[in-house]
Formats: sequence, C-alpha cells, structure tokens
Amino acid sequence: MKFISWNVNGLRAVAGKGFADTFVDLDADFFCLQETKLQAGQIDLEFPGYLSYWNYAEKKGYSGTAIYTKHEPLSVRYGIGMDEHDHEGRAITLEYPDFFLVCAYVPNSQDGLRRLDYRMRWEDDMRAYLSGLPKPVIFCGDLNVAHEEIDLKNPSSNRRNAGFTDEERAKFSALLDAGFIDTWRFQHPGEVKYSWWSYRFNARANNAGWRIDYFVVSAALRDRILSTAIHDEITGSDHCPVELVLG
Repeated sequence: MKFISWNVNGLRAVAGKGFADTFVDLDADFFCLQETKLQAGQIDLEFPGYLSYWNYAEKKGYSGTAIYTKHEPLSVRYGIGMDEHDHEGRAITLEYPDFFLVCAYVPNSQDGLRRLDYRMRWEDDMRAYLSGLPKPVIFCGDLNVAHEEIDLKNPSSNRRNAGFTDEERAKFSALLDAGFIDTWRFQHPGEVKYSWWSYRFNARANNAGWRIDYFVVSAALRDRILSTAIHDEITGSDHCPVELVLG
C-alpha cells in the first residue's frame, strides 16, 4: 500500500500548478492533504477510483485537511473529539480492518511563539488520541516540527523559532517514546533531506529547508515498512509530498 502526504498550501492554488498530473503520477492508495484552505463546494476535484473525505476549518481560507483513498473505510472521524481542537479542520481519521490512518495539520506555534502553549496542549491530546486507538496507527501530515538538528538547514539560528523549539522537539520525542516510529528517519538515519522551504531568501533554490512532514507509525507496523521517500523534485507548494509504502 502506498501513502502520500502533502501540505498543498491552498488546494485551489496548487490545482493550477499541475496537481492533478502529480496525483495521477504518484498513484497512491491514500493521498492525504493538509492546508487545503477550502470550504465545502469551493472546488470540484475528484479522481476516478477514489473516495474523498474533507475536514474544513470554520475560518474561511484557513487550515483544512483531506484524504483521497482507493479503499472505503470502516469509519471516518473528523477531529479528535475535543472541542478545543476541532474547529480548525486539522485532523481526519479513517479506520480499516488492521489500522487507523490519521491525517493531521499540526498547529504552528507562530511568530513570537504566541501559540506555543496551545500547541503543547494539542501535542499531549493528539498523542493520547493516537495511543488510545485500538489498532496500529499510521499518522501523517505537516507536523510542524523539525525533530533533530539534521532535520533543518540552520539549527543554531532557529533554536527558539516555531518548529524547532526545545518544547516542540520534546513532544515529538514523547510521541516516539509512546511506541511510534518516524518512518523516513528509521530508513534514512543519516540522510539530509527537507520537505518545506520558506518562500523568502531563495530558500528552495538554496535548499535551505526543514523536514517537518512525516509518516509516523505504530511500532507494530515496523516490519511492514518497505520504503519511504521525500519528493523534493515536486513543486507547486512550499512543501513537497512525502511517501510511505507498507507491505
């Protein structure tokens, strides 16, 4: 089974930049999107053979997640069942016979870390949600954290910036300690590759990026991890798609 996750930074925008061709070329069983920035009815973008599920933020033009899938789920959940977190369209869970797929757009702590306290509550509540699911979990999306120094170009100058604070990194470590695996780093322990680049300072041309998009899976799925990839050759967003293949 092939899984793709991509923060598209506005699906309507990327739809005009070859998204449909990329979607077809990647030919995934599950194609998870973050930051769709849509309300219901604002785009008609369906693909033969796929079902789609959408979680829209109440605030227009903000956040939002979606999953296209070739496989009809047993159940669908929008959000994580907590009112504090479930107004911004940040999570979708699909249930299958032997796993749960959770697509998430994790809140950014923002400039000046003004949303860091909320982000810490989100992290704890999402970790509890994932740990409470009664089957193995595939958790993917823009998790808005570069876990280790290897995961961003300039760690020293970003130490207290959103996405690389000690607090955010510690929460990601706590997720791994709770029985989850960062699949790409598991397969590529020393490789430097990024999934997001600022639009400023020619960051993408200079490959001054961050790895903040992930597939994290329950340890029970360790032996099913066949391959992982970061498709930094694919443009259209400030993020690129990331991939997981399970046997």
